[in-house]
Amino acid sequence: MRQIDTDRNLAKTIFDELRGAIVSGELVPGTLYSVHDLAARLGVSRTPVREALIQLSERGMVRFERNRGIRVLRTSLHDLEEVFAVRLLLEVPATFRATTQHAPGLTEDLAGHLAAMRAAADEHDETAFMAADRRFHQALNAASGNLRLAHYVDSLRDMVLLRGTSTVDRSRGLHDILAEHETIHAAIRHGEAERAAEAMREHLLHTARLLIGQEAAETGDAEPEIALDWTRFPG
Repeated sequence: MRQIDTDRNLAKTIFDELRGAIVSGELVPGTLYSVHDLAARLGVSRTPVREALIQLSERGMVRFERNRGIRVLRTSLHDLEEVFAVRLLLEVPATFRATTQHAPGLTEDLAGHLAAMRAAADEHDETAFMAADRRFHQALNAASGNLRLAHYVDSLRDMVLLRGTSTVDRSRGLHDILAEHETIHAAIRHGEAERAAEAMREHLLHTARLLIGQEAAETGDAEPEIALDWTRFPG
């Protein structure tokens, strides 16, 4: 981790730096760290580091252990299943609502994020691609008018990253993921709310099944038994 410039947006910068170190594996899952040592590595005081760690604990990324420090957590296959079940419950109706809201500039914003994803896919830059992918979902969820939902869904994505797992070059390529987002965007652009919501449902469900399936195969763990797709009901 790099040292923090205390003159610029300290709290957010510390949070982003710690979050990035956890996602990248620099802070190792299962390992205990002290607030004092992390603050020293960042070159800042302990108070803002503790505040950032509290936020990360709320996201399920770390756990405070009394008189011991903080432990970086690792998500399980069951955690992945739960994360995508919740995302299906939230993002599918959010996509429907965002489409019907006709938020000014939404289709243009999404097109810009798609362009960034396309450029990254052409360069096979997974990091840049996933950053643009995240912005696509953030913009769409925010356009639903529920910013709390948008913030919560964004935090759920960290749980997937914490697993250190990706479908890229394992189950599908970047251009395959891009195509799924282009289908969502096309429906939104044409004001077809039901088709947009269904495209989002298929995208999330496809991603979840690929991730959980490939991780179960590699670890030898049993796949979660809980039904993943709660956005459709029998009858």
